[in-house]
Amino acid sequence: MNIAIIAHDSKKELMVQFCIAYCGILSRHNLCATATTGRLVSDATGLKIQTYLSGYQGGDQQICARIACNEIDLLLLFRDPMNAKEYEQNQNNLLRLCDVHNIPVATNLATAEVLIHGLENGDLDWRNIVNSTTNNIV
Repeated sequence: MNIAIIAHDSKKELMVQFCIAYCGILSRHNLCATATTGRLVSDATGLKIQTYLSGYQGGDQQICARIACNEIDLLLLFRDPMNAKEYEQNQNNLLRLCDVHNIPVATNLATAEVLIHGLENGDLDWRNIVNSTTNNIV
């Protein structure tokens, strides 16, 4: 599965700790992230992560493009609800596209843990069916 990782500045350390805790599960999937988050997670875990630009430089939009093309199966977006204005436009685009393409998304630690356990248990395998039918459309 293709998993996108994004964390607002005040949530980057939490994302790193989450990825350390679930490194074994995440290592079996393709990961991508915005630049700083991806570098921090990769440095802490050794996970191979395809990085895009930093969020403020367009990395969020690059991940949005992959979501729009149905190339992302799960989004982990640790957002800072206390500074929502700063991220609001990009965040709304990400969430809207996930809704359009039925992509599971976690915006906090609690939901991320539920999704990562579901991923481990095979509860998200239905994304493989979605991807196979989408890729066969001419």
